[in-house]
Amino acid sequence: MDSITIGIIAVLIGVAIGFAVAKFMEKGKASKTIQNAKKEANRFLKDANVEGENIKKEKIFQAKEKFLELKAEHEKVINSKDKKIGEAEKRTRDKESQISSELAKNKKLSDQLESQIKDVEYKHEFFDKKQSELDKLHKNQVQQLEVISGLSAEEAKGQLLESLRETAKSDAMSYMQATMEEAKLTAQQEAKKIIINTIQRIGTEEAVENCVSVFNLESDDVKGRIIGREGRNIRALEAATGVEIVVDDTPEAIILSCFDSVRREVARLSLHKLVTDGRIHPARIEEIVKKTEKQIEQEIVEIGKRTVIDLGIHGLHPELIKAVGRMKYRSSYGQNLLQHSREVAKLCGVMAAELGLNTKMAKRAGLLHDIGKVPNTEAEMETPHAILGMQWAEKFGEKPDVCNAIGAHHDEIEMKTLIAPIVQVCDAISGARPGARRQVLDSYIQRLKDLEEIAFGFGGVQKAYAIQAGRELRVIVESEKVTDDKAAELSFEISQKIQTDMTYPGQVKVTVIRETRAVNVAK
Repeated sequence: MDSITIGIIAVLIGVAIGFAVAKFMEKGKASKTIQNAKKEANRFLKDANVEGENIKKEKIFQAKEKFLELKAEHEKVINSKDKKIGEAEKRTRDKESQISSELAKNKKLSDQLESQIKDVEYKHEFFDKKQSELDKLHKNQVQQLEVISGLSAEEAKGQLLESLRETAKSDAMSYMQATMEEAKLTAQQEAKKIIINTIQRIGTEEAVENCVSVFNLESDDVKGRIIGREGRNIRALEAATGVEIVVDDTPEAIILSCFDSVRREVARLSLHKLVTDGRIHPARIEEIVKKTEKQIEQEIVEIGKRTVIDLGIHGLHPELIKAVGRMKYRSSYGQNLLQHSREVAKLCGVMAAELGLNTKMAKRAGLLHDIGKVPNTEAEMETPHAILGMQWAEKFGEKPDVCNAIGAHHDEIEMKTLIAPIVQVCDAISGARPGARRQVLDSYIQRLKDLEEIAFGFGGVQKAYAIQAGRELRVIVESEKVTDDKAAELSFEISQKIQTDMTYPGQVKVTVIRETRAVNVAK
Protein backbone atom coordinates (compact mmCIF):
# COMPACT_ATOMS: atom_id res chain seq x y z
CA MET A 1 0.00 0.00 0.00
CA ASP A 2 2.82 2.43 0.83
CA SER A 3 4.55 1.79 -2.44
CA ILE A 4 1.32 2.49 -4.35
CA THR A 5 0.79 5.69 -2.45
CA ILE A 6 4.34 6.76 -3.04
CA GLY A 7 3.87 6.03 -6.75
CA ILE A 8 0.72 8.09 -6.92
CA ILE A 9 2.34 10.97 -5.10
CA ALA A 10 5.32 10.76 -7.43
CA VAL A 11 3.00 10.85 -10.42
CA LEU A 12 1.14 13.85 -9.04
CA ILE A 13 4.35 15.68 -8.37
CA GLY A 14 5.49 14.92 -11.91
CA VAL A 15 2.26 16.19 -13.32
CA ALA A 16 2.52 19.40 -11.31
CA ILE A 17 6.06 19.95 -12.41
CA GLY A 18 5.06 19.29 -16.07
CA PHE A 19 2.19 21.69 -15.81
CA ALA A 20 4.40 24.40 -14.38
CA VAL A 21 7.00 23.86 -17.10
CA ALA A 22 4.24 23.97 -19.76
CA LYS A 23 2.87 27.21 -18.38
CA PHE A 24 6.28 28.75 -18.39
CA MET A 25 6.93 27.72 -21.96
CA GLU A 26 3.48 28.92 -23.03
CA LYS A 27 4.09 32.28 -21.47
CA GLY A 28 7.34 32.65 -23.36
CA LYS A 29 5.62 31.75 -26.67
CA ALA A 30 2.81 34.21 -25.98
CA SER A 31 5.18 37.07 -25.42
CA LYS A 32 7.00 36.16 -28.57
CA THR A 33 3.70 35.98 -30.52
CA ILE A 34 2.67 39.44 -29.23
CA GLN A 35 5.96 40.89 -30.37
CA ASN A 36 5.55 39.37 -33.79
CA ALA A 37 1.98 40.71 -34.02
CA LYS A 38 3.14 44.18 -33.13
CA LYS A 39 5.78 44.01 -35.81
CA GLU A 40 3.20 42.86 -38.36
CA ALA A 41 0.81 45.63 -37.30
CA ASN A 42 3.52 48.24 -37.67
CA ARG A 43 4.38 46.89 -41.07
CA PHE A 44 0.69 46.92 -42.10
CA LEU A 45 0.31 50.50 -40.92
CA LYS A 46 3.37 51.55 -42.82
CA ASP A 47 2.12 49.84 -45.97
CA ALA A 48 -1.33 51.40 -45.54
CA ASN A 49 0.16 54.85 -45.17
CA VAL A 50 2.20 54.33 -48.30
CA GLU A 51 -0.81 53.03 -50.23
CA GLY A 52 -2.99 55.91 -48.95
CA GLU A 53 -0.43 58.42 -50.14
CA ASN A 54 -0.37 56.75 -53.53
CA ILE A 55 -4.19 56.77 -53.79
CA LYS A 56 -4.27 60.37 -52.69
CA LYS A 57 -1.77 61.35 -55.34
CA GLU A 58 -3.68 59.36 -57.98
CA LYS A 59 -7.01 60.99 -57.08
CA ILE A 60 -5.44 64.44 -57.10
CA PHE A 61 -4.05 63.64 -60.55
CA GLN A 62 -7.43 62.43 -61.85
CA ALA A 63 -9.12 65.52 -60.43
CA LYS A 64 -6.63 67.73 -62.23
CA GLU A 65 -7.20 65.84 -65.49
CA LYS A 66 -11.00 66.15 -65.12
CA PHE A 67 -10.65 69.84 -64.39
CA LEU A 68 -8.50 70.33 -67.48
CA GLU A 69 -10.99 68.35 -69.61
CA LEU A 70 -13.97 70.38 -68.36
CA LYS A 71 -12.03 73.56 -68.88
CA ALA A 72 -11.25 72.57 -72.46
CA GLU A 73 -14.93 71.76 -73.17
CA HIS A 74 -16.00 75.03 -71.60
CA GLU A 75 -13.52 76.96 -73.71
CA LYS A 76 -14.77 75.06 -76.80
CA VAL A 77 -18.40 76.02 -76.04
CA ILE A 78 -17.41 79.63 -75.43
CA ASN A 79 -15.48 79.71 -78.72
CA SER A 80 -18.50 78.24 -80.58
CA LYS A 81 -20.83 80.85 -79.08
CA ASP A 82 -18.36 83.60 -79.92
CA LYS A 83 -18.22 82.30 -83.48
CA LYS A 84 -22.04 82.28 -83.77
CA ILE A 85 -22.25 85.75 -82.30
CA GLY A 86 -19.66 86.92 -84.82
CA GLU A 87 -21.62 85.37 -87.71
CA ALA A 88 -24.85 86.95 -86.44
CA GLU A 89 -23.16 90.33 -86.24
CA LYS A 90 -21.88 89.86 -89.79
CA ARG A 91 -25.36 88.96 -91.07
CA THR A 92 -26.79 91.97 -89.25
CA ARG A 93 -24.23 94.24 -90.90
CA ASP A 94 -25.06 92.69 -94.29
CA LYS A 95 -28.77 93.24 -93.72
CA GLU A 96 -28.18 96.81 -92.67
CA SER A 97 -26.19 97.47 -95.83
CA GLN A 98 -28.87 95.73 -97.97
CA ILE A 99 -31.63 97.74 -96.30
CA SER A 100 -29.70 100.89 -96.90
CA SER A 101 -29.36 100.07 -100.61
CA GLU A 102 -33.06 99.18 -100.83
CA LEU A 103 -34.01 102.44 -99.16
CA ALA A 104 -31.90 104.27 -101.67
CA LYS A 105 -33.57 102.45 -104.56
CA ASN A 106 -37.02 103.10 -103.10
CA LYS A 107 -36.25 106.77 -102.75
CA LYS A 108 -35.14 106.87 -106.35
CA LEU A 109 -38.30 105.03 -107.52
CA SER A 110 -40.47 107.30 -105.40
CA ASP A 111 -38.92 110.33 -107.05
CA GLN A 112 -39.54 108.80 -110.49
CA LEU A 113 -43.15 107.98 -109.56
CA GLU A 114 -43.83 111.50 -108.37
CA SER A 115 -42.42 112.79 -111.63
CA GLN A 116 -44.64 110.42 -113.66
CA ILE A 117 -47.72 111.37 -111.58
CA LYS A 118 -47.10 115.03 -112.34
CA ASP A 119 -46.70 114.16 -116.02
CA VAL A 120 -49.98 112.15 -116.04
CA GLU A 121 -51.84 114.93 -114.28
CA TYR A 122 -50.61 117.37 -116.86
CA LYS A 123 -51.68 115.09 -119.73
CA HIS A 124 -55.07 114.50 -118.07
CA GLU A 125 -55.70 118.22 -117.87
CA PHE A 126 -54.64 118.54 -121.50
CA PHE A 127 -56.98 115.72 -122.62
CA ASP A 128 -59.86 117.16 -120.59
CA LYS A 129 -59.45 120.43 -122.45
CA LYS A 130 -59.33 118.59 -125.80
CA GLN A 131 -62.42 116.51 -124.87
CA SER A 132 -64.40 119.59 -123.95
CA GLU A 133 -63.43 121.15 -127.28
CA LEU A 134 -64.45 117.99 -129.15
CA ASP A 135 -67.78 117.89 -127.30
CA LYS A 136 -68.47 121.45 -128.31
CA LEU A 137 -67.60 120.67 -131.94
CA HIS A 138 -69.76 117.49 -131.93
CA LYS A 139 -72.68 119.39 -130.41
CA ASN A 140 -72.40 122.08 -133.05
CA GLN A 141 -72.27 119.44 -135.81
CA VAL A 142 -75.32 117.61 -134.40
CA GLN A 143 -77.23 120.90 -134.23
CA GLN A 144 -76.31 121.66 -137.82
CA LEU A 145 -77.43 118.12 -138.92
CA GLU A 146 -80.72 118.48 -137.04
CA VAL A 147 -81.34 121.83 -138.79
CA ILE A 148 -80.50 120.29 -142.19
CA SER A 149 -82.53 117.01 -141.73
CA GLY A 150 -85.38 118.42 -139.73
CA LEU A 151 -85.04 115.54 -137.15
CA SER A 152 -83.63 115.41 -133.66
CA ALA A 153 -80.74 113.04 -132.80
CA GLU A 154 -83.03 110.71 -130.81
CA GLU A 155 -85.57 110.53 -133.64
CA ALA A 156 -82.88 109.76 -136.19
CA LYS A 157 -81.41 107.08 -133.94
CA GLY A 158 -84.86 105.50 -133.43
CA GLN A 159 -85.54 105.42 -137.20
CA LEU A 160 -82.16 103.82 -137.85
CA LEU A 161 -82.68 101.16 -135.15
CA GLU A 162 -86.20 100.38 -136.42
CA SER A 163 -84.92 99.98 -139.98
CA LEU A 164 -82.12 97.68 -138.83
CA ARG A 165 -84.52 95.68 -136.63
CA GLU A 166 -87.01 95.05 -139.46
CA THR A 167 -84.21 94.04 -141.84
CA ALA A 168 -82.64 91.66 -139.30
CA LYS A 169 -86.05 90.17 -138.42
CA SER A 170 -86.92 89.53 -142.06
CA ASP A 171 -83.54 87.90 -142.75
CA ALA A 172 -83.76 85.78 -139.59
CA MET A 173 -87.29 84.60 -140.37
CA SER A 174 -86.41 83.57 -143.91
CA TYR A 175 -83.27 81.76 -142.72
CA MET A 176 -85.16 80.03 -139.89
CA GLN A 177 -87.98 78.95 -142.20
CA ALA A 178 -85.56 77.49 -144.72
CA THR A 179 -83.62 75.71 -141.98
CA MET A 180 -86.78 74.29 -140.41
CA GLU A 181 -88.09 73.03 -143.76
CA GLU A 182 -84.78 71.34 -144.45
CA ALA A 183 -84.68 69.86 -140.91
CA LYS A 184 -88.26 68.56 -141.20
CA LEU A 185 -87.55 66.92 -144.54
CA THR A 186 -84.33 65.32 -143.28
CA ALA A 187 -85.91 64.30 -139.94
CA GLN A 188 -88.91 62.67 -141.63
CA GLN A 189 -86.69 60.75 -143.99
CA GLU A 190 -84.40 59.56 -141.18
CA ALA A 191 -87.32 58.69 -138.90
CA LYS A 192 -89.06 56.66 -141.62
CA LYS A 193 -85.80 54.90 -142.40
CA ILE A 194 -85.16 53.99 -138.75
CA ILE A 195 -88.74 52.85 -138.12
CA ILE A 196 -88.89 50.72 -141.30
CA ASN A 197 -85.53 49.10 -140.55
CA THR A 198 -86.61 48.43 -136.97
CA ILE A 199 -89.94 46.86 -137.96
CA GLN A 200 -88.27 44.69 -140.61
CA ARG A 201 -85.71 43.39 -138.09
CA ILE A 202 -88.35 42.43 -135.49
CA GLY A 203 -90.72 39.73 -136.66
CA THR A 204 -93.36 38.43 -134.24
CA GLU A 205 -96.46 36.32 -134.45
CA GLU A 206 -99.96 37.72 -134.53
CA ALA A 207 -102.05 37.69 -131.35
CA VAL A 208 -104.09 34.54 -130.78
CA GLU A 209 -105.90 35.28 -127.53
CA ASN A 210 -109.21 33.70 -126.66
CA CYS A 211 -111.43 33.23 -123.66
CA VAL A 212 -111.89 29.45 -123.77
CA SER A 213 -109.66 26.42 -123.35
CA VAL A 214 -110.44 22.89 -124.48
CA PHE A 215 -109.57 20.06 -122.08
CA ASN A 216 -109.27 16.79 -123.97
CA LEU A 217 -110.37 13.52 -122.34
CA GLU A 218 -109.39 9.96 -123.09
CA SER A 219 -113.04 8.86 -123.01
CA ASP A 220 -116.47 10.32 -122.31
CA ASP A 221 -116.79 8.15 -119.19
CA VAL A 222 -114.63 10.66 -117.32
CA LYS A 223 -117.23 13.39 -117.86
CA GLY A 224 -119.62 11.75 -115.41
CA ARG A 225 -116.95 11.57 -112.72
CA ILE A 226 -116.07 15.23 -113.29
CA ILE A 227 -119.73 16.25 -112.97
CA GLY A 228 -120.19 14.12 -109.85
CA ARG A 229 -123.34 13.16 -108.05
CA GLU A 230 -126.01 15.81 -108.70
CA GLY A 231 -123.26 18.02 -110.16
CA ARG A 232 -121.44 18.59 -106.85
CA ASN A 233 -117.93 18.06 -108.30
CA ILE A 234 -118.37 20.49 -111.18
CA ARG A 235 -119.95 23.08 -108.86
CA ALA A 236 -117.04 22.72 -106.41
CA LEU A 237 -114.55 23.14 -109.27
CA GLU A 238 -116.32 26.22 -110.61
CA ALA A 239 -116.52 27.75 -107.12
CA ALA A 240 -112.84 27.09 -106.40
CA THR A 241 -111.48 28.36 -109.74
CA GLY A 242 -114.07 30.91 -110.93
CA VAL A 243 -114.14 29.23 -114.36
CA GLU A 244 -117.26 28.14 -116.19
CA ILE A 245 -116.99 24.44 -117.14
CA VAL A 246 -119.09 23.49 -120.15
CA VAL A 247 -119.77 19.77 -120.52
CA ASP A 248 -121.70 19.35 -123.78
CA ASP A 249 -121.99 16.82 -126.56
CA THR A 250 -118.49 17.51 -127.85
CA PRO A 251 -116.82 14.08 -127.84
CA GLU A 252 -113.89 13.59 -125.47
CA ALA A 253 -113.59 17.31 -124.61
CA ILE A 254 -114.61 19.78 -121.92
CA ILE A 255 -114.64 23.54 -122.52
CA LEU A 256 -113.24 25.91 -119.88
CA SER A 257 -114.57 29.46 -120.29
CA CYS A 258 -113.16 32.48 -118.45
CA PHE A 259 -111.81 35.89 -119.45
CA ASP A 260 -108.99 35.58 -116.88
CA SER A 261 -106.32 33.36 -118.40
CA VAL A 262 -104.74 32.69 -114.99
CA ARG A 263 -107.95 31.20 -113.63
CA ARG A 264 -108.41 29.25 -116.87
CA GLU A 265 -104.89 27.80 -116.63
CA VAL A 266 -105.43 26.89 -112.94
CA ALA A 267 -108.64 25.09 -113.87
CA ARG A 268 -107.01 23.24 -116.79
CA LEU A 269 -104.04 22.03 -114.71
CA SER A 270 -106.31 21.09 -111.79
CA LEU A 271 -108.54 19.04 -114.09
CA HIS A 272 -105.51 17.31 -115.54
CA LYS A 273 -104.26 16.35 -112.06
CA LEU A 274 -107.70 15.20 -110.91
CA VAL A 275 -108.29 13.05 -113.98
CA THR A 276 -104.78 11.57 -113.74
CA ASP A 277 -105.16 10.84 -110.04
CA GLY A 278 -108.69 9.45 -110.38
CA ARG A 279 -109.91 10.76 -107.02
CA ILE A 280 -112.52 13.44 -107.80
CA HIS A 281 -114.58 14.84 -104.93
CA PRO A 282 -115.08 18.39 -103.50
CA ALA A 283 -112.40 18.17 -100.77
CA ARG A 284 -109.85 16.79 -103.22
CA ILE A 285 -110.79 19.43 -105.78
CA GLU A 286 -110.12 22.29 -103.31
CA GLU A 287 -106.78 20.76 -102.32
CA ILE A 288 -105.65 20.34 -105.94
CA VAL A 289 -106.76 23.89 -106.87
CA LYS A 290 -104.74 25.42 -104.01
CA LYS A 291 -101.64 23.43 -105.00
CA THR A 292 -102.09 24.44 -108.63
CA GLU A 293 -102.39 28.12 -107.69
CA LYS A 294 -99.05 27.89 -105.87
CA GLN A 295 -97.55 26.12 -108.90
CA ILE A 296 -98.79 28.92 -111.19
CA GLU A 297 -97.20 31.51 -108.88
CA GLN A 298 -93.84 29.72 -109.17
CA GLU A 299 -94.27 29.43 -112.92
CA ILE A 300 -94.95 33.19 -113.13
CA VAL A 301 -91.59 33.88 -111.43
CA GLU A 302 -89.78 31.49 -113.79
CA ILE A 303 -91.40 33.13 -116.84
CA GLY A 304 -90.25 36.54 -115.61
CA LYS A 305 -86.69 35.31 -115.06
CA ARG A 306 -86.51 33.68 -118.51
CA THR A 307 -87.85 36.84 -120.15
CA VAL A 308 -85.29 39.19 -118.59
CA ILE A 309 -82.47 36.72 -119.36
CA ASP A 310 -83.57 36.43 -123.01
CA LEU A 311 -83.60 40.23 -123.36
CA GLY A 312 -80.24 40.67 -121.58
CA ILE A 313 -81.69 42.78 -118.76
CA HIS A 314 -79.88 42.54 -115.41
CA GLY A 315 -80.47 43.75 -111.86
CA LEU A 316 -84.27 43.82 -112.05
CA HIS A 317 -86.06 43.78 -108.67
CA PRO A 318 -87.78 40.42 -107.83
CA GLU A 319 -91.19 42.12 -107.61
CA LEU A 320 -90.76 43.56 -111.10
CA ILE A 321 -89.69 40.12 -112.36
CA LYS A 322 -92.90 38.68 -110.90
CA ALA A 323 -94.93 41.45 -112.59
CA VAL A 324 -93.27 40.59 -115.94
CA GLY A 325 -94.22 36.93 -115.44
CA ARG A 326 -97.84 37.85 -114.67
CA MET A 327 -98.04 39.66 -118.02
CA LYS A 328 -98.14 36.25 -119.75
CA TYR A 329 -101.66 35.80 -118.37
CA ARG A 330 -102.91 39.27 -119.33
CA SER A 331 -103.97 40.69 -122.68
CA SER A 332 -104.14 44.18 -124.14
CA TYR A 333 -106.87 44.50 -126.77
CA GLY A 334 -106.57 40.77 -127.36
CA GLN A 335 -102.78 40.93 -127.69
CA ASN A 336 -100.81 38.91 -125.14
CA LEU A 337 -99.25 41.49 -122.81
CA LEU A 338 -95.94 39.66 -122.31
CA GLN A 339 -95.53 39.09 -126.05
CA HIS A 340 -96.36 42.76 -126.65
CA SER A 341 -93.86 43.94 -124.00
CA ARG A 342 -91.08 41.69 -125.37
CA GLU A 343 -91.74 43.05 -128.84
CA VAL A 344 -91.67 46.66 -127.60
CA ALA A 345 -88.39 45.97 -125.72
CA LYS A 346 -86.75 44.59 -128.88
CA LEU A 347 -88.04 47.48 -130.99
CA CYS A 348 -86.74 49.99 -128.42
CA GLY A 349 -83.32 48.31 -128.37
CA VAL A 350 -82.96 48.42 -132.16
CA MET A 351 -84.23 52.00 -132.43
CA ALA A 352 -81.96 53.19 -129.60
CA ALA A 353 -78.99 51.54 -131.31
CA GLU A 354 -79.85 53.34 -134.58
CA LEU A 355 -79.96 56.66 -132.71
CA GLY A 356 -76.80 56.01 -130.68
CA LEU A 357 -78.59 55.82 -127.33
CA ASN A 358 -78.33 53.38 -124.42
CA THR A 359 -79.84 50.15 -125.80
CA LYS A 360 -79.98 48.35 -122.43
CA MET A 361 -81.92 51.16 -120.78
CA ALA A 362 -84.27 51.37 -123.79
CA LYS A 363 -84.96 47.62 -123.61
CA ARG A 364 -85.59 47.92 -119.87
CA ALA A 365 -88.11 50.74 -120.34
CA GLY A 366 -89.79 48.87 -123.24
CA LEU A 367 -90.24 45.69 -121.21
CA LEU A 368 -91.61 47.52 -118.14
CA HIS A 369 -93.81 50.09 -119.91
CA ASP A 370 -97.06 48.11 -119.36
CA ILE A 371 -96.43 46.55 -115.91
CA GLY A 372 -99.19 48.82 -114.58
CA LYS A 373 -101.69 46.58 -116.41
CA VAL A 374 -101.11 43.76 -113.89
CA PRO A 375 -102.13 45.42 -110.57
CA ASN A 376 -101.88 43.52 -107.29
CA THR A 377 -104.92 45.04 -105.59
CA GLU A 378 -108.27 46.42 -106.65
CA ALA A 379 -107.37 49.89 -105.38
CA GLU A 380 -104.49 50.04 -107.84
CA MET A 381 -106.88 49.39 -110.74
CA GLU A 382 -108.21 52.94 -110.37
CA THR A 383 -104.78 54.42 -111.25
CA PRO A 384 -103.86 54.78 -114.97
CA HIS A 385 -101.56 51.91 -115.88
CA ALA A 386 -98.75 54.22 -117.07
CA ILE A 387 -98.70 56.14 -113.77
CA LEU A 388 -99.00 52.93 -111.73
CA GLY A 389 -96.11 51.37 -113.67
CA MET A 390 -93.98 54.48 -113.07
CA GLN A 391 -94.77 54.38 -109.34
CA TRP A 392 -93.74 50.71 -109.18
CA ALA A 393 -90.51 51.41 -111.07
CA GLU A 394 -89.64 54.27 -108.68
CA LYS A 395 -90.49 52.10 -105.66
CA PHE A 396 -88.23 49.27 -106.80
CA GLY A 397 -85.18 51.39 -107.63
CA GLU A 398 -85.34 51.92 -111.40
CA LYS A 399 -83.45 54.87 -112.90
CA PRO A 400 -85.29 58.19 -113.51
CA ASP A 401 -84.99 57.82 -117.30
CA VAL A 402 -86.78 54.44 -117.21
CA CYS A 403 -89.48 55.74 -114.82
CA ASN A 404 -90.15 58.78 -117.01
CA ALA A 405 -90.42 56.61 -120.15
CA ILE A 406 -92.96 54.32 -118.43
CA GLY A 407 -95.09 57.19 -117.13
CA ALA A 408 -94.99 59.24 -120.35
CA HIS A 409 -95.73 56.59 -122.99
CA HIS A 410 -99.41 57.65 -123.02
CA ASP A 411 -98.64 61.38 -122.42
CA GLU A 412 -99.87 61.32 -118.79
CA ILE A 413 -96.67 63.15 -117.78
CA GLU A 414 -94.11 65.25 -119.64
CA MET A 415 -91.34 63.44 -121.54
CA LYS A 416 -87.94 64.39 -120.14
CA THR A 417 -85.61 61.91 -121.87
CA LEU A 418 -85.02 60.66 -125.41
CA ILE A 419 -85.98 57.13 -124.37
CA ALA A 420 -89.58 58.20 -123.58
CA PRO A 421 -90.62 59.01 -127.19
CA ILE A 422 -88.88 55.83 -128.39
CA VAL A 423 -90.99 53.72 -126.00
CA GLN A 424 -94.15 55.56 -127.08
CA VAL A 425 -93.39 55.00 -130.79
CA CYS A 426 -92.48 51.32 -130.31
CA ASP A 427 -95.65 50.74 -128.26
CA ALA A 428 -97.70 52.21 -131.12
CA ILE A 429 -95.81 50.13 -133.71
CA SER A 430 -96.41 46.89 -131.79
CA GLY A 431 -100.12 47.60 -131.35
CA ALA A 432 -100.69 48.91 -134.89
CA ARG A 433 -99.54 45.77 -136.71
CA PRO A 434 -102.38 44.11 -138.65
CA GLY A 435 -103.87 41.32 -136.58
CA ALA A 436 -102.08 42.35 -133.39
CA ARG A 437 -105.12 43.50 -131.45
CA ARG A 438 -108.84 42.88 -131.33
CA GLN A 439 -110.94 45.71 -130.01
CA VAL A 440 -114.10 43.63 -129.52
CA LEU A 441 -112.41 41.06 -127.28
CA ASP A 442 -110.95 43.77 -125.05
CA SER A 443 -114.31 45.48 -124.55
CA TYR A 444 -115.84 42.09 -123.71
CA ILE A 445 -113.15 41.34 -121.12
CA GLN A 446 -113.49 44.83 -119.66
CA ARG A 447 -117.24 44.29 -119.24
CA LEU A 448 -116.62 41.06 -117.30
CA LYS A 449 -114.05 42.80 -115.09
CA ASP A 450 -116.52 45.64 -114.41
CA LEU A 451 -119.13 43.07 -113.31
CA GLU A 452 -116.71 41.55 -110.79
CA GLU A 453 -115.60 44.97 -109.52
CA ILE A 454 -119.22 45.95 -108.81
CA ALA A 455 -119.62 42.82 -106.66
CA PHE A 456 -116.40 43.53 -104.75
CA GLY A 457 -117.76 46.98 -103.91
CA PHE A 458 -120.18 45.43 -101.38
CA GLY A 459 -119.16 44.33 -97.88
CA GLY A 460 -118.70 40.67 -97.01
CA VAL A 461 -117.90 39.57 -100.60
CA GLN A 462 -115.06 37.04 -100.64
CA LYS A 463 -114.95 36.07 -104.32
CA ALA A 464 -116.78 37.16 -107.47
CA TYR A 465 -116.78 35.38 -110.85
CA ALA A 466 -118.41 36.58 -114.07
CA ILE A 467 -119.40 33.46 -116.05
CA GLN A 468 -121.69 32.47 -118.93
CA ALA A 469 -120.09 35.17 -121.15
CA GLY A 470 -121.20 37.83 -118.68
CA ARG A 471 -124.78 36.58 -118.39
CA GLU A 472 -124.24 35.36 -114.80
CA LEU A 473 -122.36 36.81 -111.84
CA ARG A 474 -121.56 34.28 -109.14
CA VAL A 475 -120.71 35.90 -105.77
CA ILE A 476 -119.24 33.92 -102.83
CA VAL A 477 -119.69 35.69 -99.46
CA GLU A 478 -118.26 35.18 -95.96
CA SER A 479 -120.74 33.32 -93.81
CA GLU A 480 -119.63 35.14 -90.64
CA LYS A 481 -120.46 38.57 -92.09
CA VAL A 482 -123.45 37.83 -94.33
CA THR A 483 -126.59 36.03 -93.08
CA ASP A 484 -129.07 34.17 -95.27
CA ASP A 485 -131.45 37.13 -95.28
CA LYS A 486 -128.59 39.46 -96.03
CA ALA A 487 -127.50 37.21 -98.93
CA ALA A 488 -130.86 37.67 -100.66
CA GLU A 489 -130.73 41.41 -100.03
CA LEU A 490 -127.14 41.53 -101.34
CA SER A 491 -128.16 39.72 -104.54
CA PHE A 492 -130.88 42.33 -105.15
CA GLU A 493 -128.54 45.27 -104.41
CA ILE A 494 -125.84 43.97 -106.76
CA SER A 495 -128.38 43.44 -109.56
CA GLN A 496 -129.70 46.99 -109.11
CA LYS A 497 -126.14 48.36 -109.14
CA ILE A 498 -125.39 46.51 -112.39
CA GLN A 499 -128.62 47.73 -113.93
CA THR A 500 -127.83 51.34 -112.97
CA ASP A 501 -124.09 51.54 -113.76
CA MET A 502 -123.62 49.25 -116.78
CA THR A 503 -124.86 48.97 -120.34
CA TYR A 504 -125.14 45.37 -121.56
CA PRO A 505 -127.21 43.21 -123.90
CA GLY A 506 -129.69 40.72 -122.41
CA GLN A 507 -129.89 39.90 -118.71
CA VAL A 508 -127.35 39.31 -115.93
CA LYS A 509 -128.16 36.70 -113.31
CA VAL A 510 -126.67 37.41 -109.87
CA THR A 511 -126.12 34.32 -107.69
CA VAL A 512 -124.96 34.82 -104.08
CA ILE A 513 -123.51 31.70 -102.44
CA ARG A 514 -123.21 31.47 -98.66
CA GLU A 515 -121.61 28.34 -97.21
CA THR A 516 -120.87 27.35 -93.59
CA ARG A 517 -118.22 24.76 -92.82
CA ALA A 518 -117.08 23.06 -89.63
CA VAL A 519 -113.62 21.51 -89.87
CA ASN A 520 -111.82 19.43 -87.21
CA VAL A 521 -108.66 17.36 -87.38
CA ALA A 522 -108.40 13.85 -85.88
CA LYS A 523 -104.93 13.04 -84.54
